[in-house]
Amino acid sequence: MVYTSIQKMQGLDKAADDGAGVNYADYYIHRYPHSVIQLALYMVGALDDTLKGRYDDNILKLAAWMKEVRSPIYLRIGYEFDLPSNAYDPLEYKEAYQYIVGHLRAQGVKNVAYVWHSASMIDPQGNFMDWYPGDDYVDWFAVSIFNPMQIATAKKFFIIAKDHQKPLMIAESTPAGEFSSNGKKEWFRHYFDFINNDDIQIACYINSNWNAYPLFESMNWGDARVQNDPEIKKIWTKEIKEFTGQYVQ
Repeated sequence: MVYTSIQKMQGLDKAADDGAGVNYADYYIHRYPHSVIQLALYMVGALDDTLKGRYDDNILKLAAWMKEVRSPIYLRIGYEFDLPSNAYDPLEYKEAYQYIVGHLRAQGVKNVAYVWHSASMIDPQGNFMDWYPGDDYVDWFAVSIFNPMQIATAKKFFIIAKDHQKPLMIAESTPAGEFSSNGKKEWFRHYFDFINNDDIQIACYINSNWNAYPLFESMNWGDARVQNDPEIKKIWTKEIKEFTGQYVQ
């Protein structure tokens, strides 16, 4: 997982740290050559300027980088489109999403899947489709899971994904604010039940000590690293082995 922005296009060919740890996609690709990149494109406060062409040079840089690395890339354009603090106007968001996809396609980028990512925090009765760029522009639906209550909303989103014949990804997940071993075990029980019962194709877990990073220390989300709790590590290893069919150490 790598994070960049339409404004700066940082963290691709050079290391960048905005307070949440180092982003450096080229390093990860060379360090883990058989992996794929899940790339989040931050666009808060930049939709209007994107549509006016003020970031076209950055989009061209992104296209050139994608073609150069050749690794498969899942691109989350304006991730968590429905997060209230992102304040994405639905119409402007759809147009900006389509604008970026159109420009990348025009540059001949072939190794990218376009991901439409919900924060899964709005009222389950809310209309996700207000932000939907359209089937021609979306390859994957994605959700965030930080607490089990989000799963109910994510399930509503999954129904829409199924109606549009799109696979579902958990694009961001972590047991935010769970500090006890029992609390984490309960979080993982809900998490893996969701993965196994709702045909989740990709699950991305943020294995982080959140309080160690300036951007998140005030949120007090705690230490989500699975290797620091033997019981959690055992649960994780068992589930991932079953999910991937591969041996996990």
